[in-house]
Amino acid sequence: MRHYFIFLIAAVFCFTSTSAQTSCSAYYPMVDGASFQYTNYDKKGKEDGKLSYKVTNVNGSGDNISATMVMDMEDKKGNMYSSEYDITCNGNVVKVDFKSLMNEQMLAQMGDVEMDISGTDVEWPNNLGVGQELPDGNVNVKMKMSGVMNMNMNVETINRKVEKKESVTTPAGTFDCFVIYSETKSKMMMANQTFPSRVWLAEGVGMVKQESYNKKGNLMSTSVLTQFSK
Repeated sequence: MRHYFIFLIAAVFCFTSTSAQTSCSAYYPMVDGASFQYTNYDKKGKEDGKLSYKVTNVNGSGDNISATMVMDMEDKKGNMYSSEYDITCNGNVVKVDFKSLMNEQMLAQMGDVEMDISGTDVEWPNNLGVGQELPDGNVNVKMKMSGVMNMNMNVETINRKVEKKESVTTPAGTFDCFVIYSETKSKMMMANQTFPSRVWLAEGVGMVKQESYNKKGNLMSTSVLTQFSK
């Protein structure tokens, strides 16, 4: 279950940009019922699970909109996990509320656990440009699990930068994208790890592709948009 939660946090950092365009958000899903499916592949190109999103509970109008992202994750063994988190749009910036990850549905899937989450919300501005640096984000998790030792975990997304523009083709179509580089830095127990990644982001669609690398820069996993509707 601890592994599941770490995967969930990483998924939110990497996949918070799926979207249907509105006047408030160019890269976030602020339309009720919009849905997206991503297929994950390992470093050898073999299918390694799926990740689906659906937008619900859209409220507000103009430059102030909030919504809930419902996530369903399926690993390569067919195990299913679900969670949700809140996003808000205020003017030109969209934020992800990590505290909302600590919901009853997620805790129930982890068993007997008490959890405290804090940190800095991840921000995505509507106006992206090549060379632009984006704000860092982080989430701190303190868990008390029945029958095991307490665990503290910190996950940061750092060195976020818009590298270039590039056209990308996936099973869902061909898209003109911004390529955004970042590094995910995790600290848990005595282990510290940093994983670089790149996200291909298309206006009005959101994340089209994502690649994760090891510390040597070798490709470790890929996710691509395979279905979407809005």
